[in-house]
Amino acid sequence: MREDIPELRDRIHHGDTQAFKELYDCCSAPLLQLALAIVHNREMAEEVVADVFIAIWRQQKDLLQVSNLKWYLYASTRNIALNYLRKYAHRKTLHLDEAYGLEYEINPENQLINNEMIRHINIAINELPPQCRIIFKLVKEDGMKYREVADLLNISIKTVENQVGIALKKLTKTKAFLFTPHSGHQ
Repeated sequence: MREDIPELRDRIHHGDTQAFKELYDCCSAPLLQLALAIVHNREMAEEVVADVFIAIWRQQKDLLQVSNLKWYLYASTRNIALNYLRKYAHRKTLHLDEAYGLEYEINPENQLINNEMIRHINIAINELPPQCRIIFKLVKEDGMKYREVADLLNISIKTVENQVGIALKKLTKTKAFLFTPHSGHQ
């Protein structure tokens, strides 16, 4: 996420639609991944994120009271997603492994990375327990601090530390496997 979110908050407070669009463009993808991890349904996750941004726009005059807009967006996404789960619990949902796949953009740097390596890393991340995967994503991909993740998920900082450690151990084992010569393929 961008570092100028406080500036965007101030501009949105004054009704700047371009700033609102910039906030949406930089934050909607990570918020969608969080919502998807909670509700396990892409369509519902998209509705959650839309509701978050509708609420932001409706409450634009109160935004200056929000000291950390990034954390506020994540907390709002979590709360709205949990409300959706309660409201629509009877609907069929996708299994988390189906709904939460990591996607990699193809660019010149990534083209140098072996496709097999990416596949193994994705498998390792997708094999993490659901809570571990969410915490890993929030910390490592979205750049949230341990305290922010702990507050967001209503867990202890120690739990966040432990879950990130578990994820890193798993990925380190995958990395060691990938860079160890093998006598044959399975």
